[in-house]
Amino acid sequence: MSKPFTIAGRIFQSRLIVGTGKYPSHQVMKACHDASGTELVTVAVRRLDLKAQGEAALLHWVDTTRIALLPNTAGCYTADDAVRTCRLAAELGLSKWVKLEVLGDEKTLYPDVEETLKAARVLVKEGFTVLPYTTDDVITARKLEEIGCAAVMPLAAPIGSGLGIRNPHNLRLILEAVKVPVIVDAGVGTASDAAIAMELGCDGILMNTAIAQAKEPERMARAMRLAVEAGREAFLAGRIPMKAYASASSPLEGLVER
Repeated sequence: MSKPFTIAGRIFQSRLIVGTGKYPSHQVMKACHDASGTELVTVAVRRLDLKAQGEAALLHWVDTTRIALLPNTAGCYTADDAVRTCRLAAELGLSKWVKLEVLGDEKTLYPDVEETLKAARVLVKEGFTVLPYTTDDVITARKLEEIGCAAVMPLAAPIGSGLGIRNPHNLRLILEAVKVPVIVDAGVGTASDAAIAMELGCDGILMNTAIAQAKEPERMARAMRLAVEAGREAFLAGRIPMKAYASASSPLEGLVER
């Protein structure tokens, strides 16, 4: 049976989490949120223009009556910076749900695992609901769960690369190893990537660039929504085993003899 998508006791109808950056305009961003059906969007706290008012403000275009905010620590390279950013998000009244992102390298934007674990420990103790961006490493995923993170979010490929699921085997290992939701974060490029992630059994997907920088962002948002739904249905249905040779679709018994 299909289990509802539940994070820290909160149930979401959509398994697609979407970003708020890189869109051609705030209007396009809002249209994409609507088309995607998302109920949770990430907001980069360090890049938020707090002086902007009215339609110039990014948050003006997020329908918070149906979409929850997930402040993220994009641009942080140390645990201390990430923790400060999360505290700022809470003080601004954004949310105590946070996407923890502590980067270790400017070229690959891979997470710094040691700093991520360090920040997660502090934030969980302070009552934050922590969703950490991490490598596709099963040991790290276990440690994050043990710390008390509400989910683990392994990358599929480098942020914004659009390379798709590079290591499905590691995602399967993580799915077997942890009980918290596993949300693929980063690297998805098109709808088939999203469907594959869901067919593997992942609980959800977080994406931004794949939608925001598509030639037709709103259409891609709609495609991603359908792909996530189709991939989840396929996972629940259970695919047939792969075979080396053909297997007749029609039964061989009872054939008319000539």
